[in-house]
Amino acid sequence: MPGTPETPQAARQVSDAPSPRRLLSTEKVYEGRIWDVVSDSFQLSETGESLTRDYIDHPGAVAVLPMNDAGEVLLIRQYRHPVGMDLWEIPAGLLDVEGEDFVAGAARELAEEADLAAGEWNVLVDFFNSPGSSSEAIRIYLARDLTDVPHQERHERTDEEAEIEFHWIALDDAVAAVLEGRLHNPSAVVGILAAAAAKADGFAGLRPADAPWPAHPSQR
Repeated sequence: MPGTPETPQAARQVSDAPSPRRLLSTEKVYEGRIWDVVSDSFQLSETGESLTRDYIDHPGAVAVLPMNDAGEVLLIRQYRHPVGMDLWEIPAGLLDVEGEDFVAGAARELAEEADLAAGEWNVLVDFFNSPGSSSEAIRIYLARDLTDVPHQERHERTDEEAEIEFHWIALDDAVAAVLEGRLHNPSAVVGILAAAAAKADGFAGLRPADAPWPAHPSQR
């Protein structure tokens, strides 16, 4: 007789989960200005061979998809030297202020990069930027009920940020830009597509701004 049939695929809850493995050694092989590179040796199982993986030890980041009352989203254009391109992105930044609340960090980046404040915040989506080579975890917020930061309180942008340009675009047009291969920044691509999906129920299904973020390294 066949065993108990597996749970039908449609009924399963698909969810990433922690998977502790035996760590044999860890070494910082490069100390950078913003992030480090570490080399870990570990075992997949108690009897398995030792494996070594080098990866970027990253503090994590937050990004913000600002949406106005007309349902348009704000994109900002910024030069990115590693790829040698001007990319249309959304406001984002590192979680490099020790002890800073995640939402506070997102609000700081929104003010510094877009000269905006928001009265309504929701978690839009969480993701790992490149889990095969980096520990970077990113949380994207949907920010609404927007107001301008007063001129005298605005952040002075320098270096690449000094060239930032703003563009408000209808969400459907932003989705088309993603699907047509015209946008490449991961936070912008993920945030735009997540917002398009969340729009189906009027964003009612989104998590609150203070929802737990167990995937962030500081929470594990």
